[in-house]
Amino acid sequence: MILISEDVWSAEFEALAKSFPLIREPELWSNAEELKAKLATATALVVRNRTQVSRDLIASAKNLKIIARAGVGLDNIDVKAADEFGVVVSAALGINATAVGEETLAMALALSRKLIELDSSTREGQWNRKAGVEISGKTWGLLGFGATARATAELLRGFKVKVLAYDPFAKPEQSYLDSINCQMSSLDEVISNSDFISVHLPATSETKEIIDSKKLSAMKKSALLISVGRGEVINEADLEKALRDGVIAGAGLDVRAQEPPKDKRFTDLDNVILAPHIAGITHESQAAINRVLVSEIRAALGGQVQSYAVGTVKQAK
Repeated sequence: MILISEDVWSAEFEALAKSFPLIREPELWSNAEELKAKLATATALVVRNRTQVSRDLIASAKNLKIIARAGVGLDNIDVKAADEFGVVVSAALGINATAVGEETLAMALALSRKLIELDSSTREGQWNRKAGVEISGKTWGLLGFGATARATAELLRGFKVKVLAYDPFAKPEQSYLDSINCQMSSLDEVISNSDFISVHLPATSETKEIIDSKKLSAMKKSALLISVGRGEVINEADLEKALRDGVIAGAGLDVRAQEPPKDKRFTDLDNVILAPHIAGITHESQAAINRVLVSEIRAALGGQVQSYAVGTVKQAK
């Protein structure tokens, strides 16, 4: 049986349901006991980012062969435990990179030209012709240099920006860096020299609140910060103070430390754009991800190797 515990569906999954027993309960992620009970007989689990796939949950699912992640972040899945229990974890890494890159630029453009603020005032009958700033010719900093950061850099080529990237684990070819006018740099160099900074880092013990009051103070006063990785990377209290005090010019937050956030932080600031973690969600990216996941599930249940396995287990038990 295939179990879908979040809001994941498409024509591909509809076709899959004709070949295998399938249960789809988009809110099942919120009931841990019921999830565990239904997973006991499941051979495949499909999740987004809300289902917490813990070691205990994996250990209790004796028939589970594959966990299919509709997205790229893996912080809600204990991949190490899945490896130990012989369960494949498949994620369509890189499939939604262009979508994330496009929203990163959209937020930067909207902030730099004050479009949200001016739209609101114009609707109220005002005619405030405030000057914005251009992206072209500036320096853009990337924190992280994985698929979404690279997609952002590639989209930026038309803006003729200088790109600085920080990622201690990335080892890109120099020819590729030259093609996007990018220079690998230290964290401090990116922070202090960039006019725009986009954050593409995963949530780890090393990256937690890596952007704090000290780093914010080291940024240019005119800097715009775009966060599309994981919210835990930014100390939100420090960022709120920096925005209110004019330490930096603005921020675009697609991700938050708590999702959905329970506080009203940032909501009264006109130099902030807030979005509900949708950078990677477009019709095109979701269709592509679903095609990959269905293919991976069919392969796992058919005893074949998974092309998008992210752990050490490449073939289901």
